[in-house]
Amino acid sequence: MRITTVGLDADDTLWHNETIFRLTQDRLRELMADFAPVETLNAKLAEVETRNLRLYGYGVKGFTLSMIETAMELTGNAAPGRLIADILAAGREMLSEPVEPLPGVEHALAELSQAYRLVLITKGDLLHQEQKLAASGLGDLFAAVEIVSEKDASTYVRVFERHGTGAAEAVMCGNSMRSDILPALEAGAWGAYVPYHITWAHEVAEPPGAHDRFVELERISELPAWVRGL
Repeated sequence: MRITTVGLDADDTLWHNETIFRLTQDRLRELMADFAPVETLNAKLAEVETRNLRLYGYGVKGFTLSMIETAMELTGNAAPGRLIADILAAGREMLSEPVEPLPGVEHALAELSQAYRLVLITKGDLLHQEQKLAASGLGDLFAAVEIVSEKDASTYVRVFERHGTGAAEAVMCGNSMRSDILPALEAGAWGAYVPYHITWAHEVAEPPGAHDRFVELERISELPAWVRGL
């Protein structure tokens, strides 16, 4: 089998992301401690986030709006101005977090880029994702960047046709079973799952089982050798 193109997820595959969201949620719990129990806050935030995905999409800005909406609902639309200001400050801090590639990422991408066309395929806010890629120092290794509103089979078919030789000759690598692996396999690509130590509940899904185009790798440094062996 000839592989020409390797697609890579960004957040929690190339650099930390969910950890920052979890730390900000911890901060929100502290800010809301006088207004709602932790369990109530967690449930409401999850409900609001899910409800708002179709409106705001993925990323820090949508998450910040969901935190504000959660605070408003749990205070009966009477959230103090100071509370809203603190939530906005937490969101701004998320946008300014430094971006450092995860261990092994730079070497793996440099090796892959010598033989394959690399395409970054990620969800989230366009401006913020572009800023993170620039800050990571990895941008020059990619032949193309696709920042999409959703990752489904049609997305992978379109991206791998646009930037490669089709999904059948492409690999998608990422940490989300739901977004990076299952729809890529459905599109006819290969899927390399590299778990991150925490996963947003929205991205959790059962693995595909005995699928001849699927592999789970312990770390991204294993990806070049696996791709070469296809």
